[in-house]
Amino acid sequence: MSLRKIVIPTDFSANAFNALSYATQLFKYQRCDFYLLHAYADEVYDLKGSATRSELDDTKEVVYQKTKRALRAEIRKIRDQSPNPKHNFEAIAAFGTLTDEINDLVNQFNLDLAIMGTRGETNDRTITFGSNTLQVLKYVQCPVLAIPEGYQFHAPRELLFPSNYLTPYKRRELKLLCELSGSYRANIHMLYIDPTEKLSLRQEDNLRFLKENLKKAELSCETTKEKDKTIAITKYIVHNDIDMLVMVNTRHSHFEDMIHKSTIDQIGLHLKVPLLVLQNLSR
Repeated sequence: MSLRKIVIPTDFSANAFNALSYATQLFKYQRCDFYLLHAYADEVYDLKGSATRSELDDTKEVVYQKTKRALRAEIRKIRDQSPNPKHNFEAIAAFGTLTDEINDLVNQFNLDLAIMGTRGETNDRTITFGSNTLQVLKYVQCPVLAIPEGYQFHAPRELLFPSNYLTPYKRRELKLLCELSGSYRANIHMLYIDPTEKLSLRQEDNLRFLKENLKKAELSCETTKEKDKTIAITKYIVHNDIDMLVMVNTRHSHFEDMIHKSTIDQIGLHLKVPLLVLQNLSR
C-alpha cells in the first residue's frame, strides 16, 4: 500500500489528542506522514484586538514559538504512546485560519485525509460539532474523519453509508473507503432513505459504479421507508452496531440536507461513532 498523507488539526485539547491517537491506531499497519497542524491567527488577533502593527508582530512571534513547543510536546506524547516506525510526524504552526491552512496542505502535499475531534477546546456539550469542525467538514477539499469525544478505537468492521444514489462519486474518494474497509474486512451497509423505493436508471448506474469501486468490502444494499433522514440514520447505527458513518458532502446529498437544516446537531447528539465525510471534488 502507498504512503498515506494525513493532516491532524489540533488545538491541544484532549479531544484533539484523542483524534490523533485514533489516527495512529486506524493506520497502524500503513506507512503514514502525519502533519500535526495548529492554525493560530485567531489567537493573535483575539489577544491584540486594537494593537499597533509592531505589537501585533511581537504577539505573533510569541504565539508562534509557544505553538511550536506545544506541537513538539504532542508529537513526543504520541510517539511515547504509540511508537511505530511506519509513522512520521511533522509539526506545522501556521498563521492563518484552519480551513485555509488545511486546504493549502491538501494542495501542497496531495493529502488523503484530515482527522480531527468533533469538538475542540470549548467542548460545548449542547453541540455535536464545534464551529471549527463544521467549517472543516464543509469546506476542506479532502475527506475528513471526525472522532467523537472520548471515542476509544476499535476496528471499524461495520460501516454505514447512506446514499440517495443521485450523484456519481469520485474514484479517489471511493478508493480511500475501499482500502480502509478492505484492510479491516469491513461490511459496508448502503442505506437508501426513500419512501418511494424504486431507483431510476441514473440511480442504478451510480449504484453499479459504487459497487465496482468498493470491491474489497462486503456490500449490502438496504432501503428504509423512514422519511426523516436523521431518524433513519440514527436508528440504523444503534440497531446494527455501526462503527463508522460515511457521508458525502455534495449538492443534493443527505449530508448537505443535514448541514443546511442544522439537523447535523440532532443526529450528532446521538452520533457516538466516527463520521467520515467524503468531498465529492475533482482533484
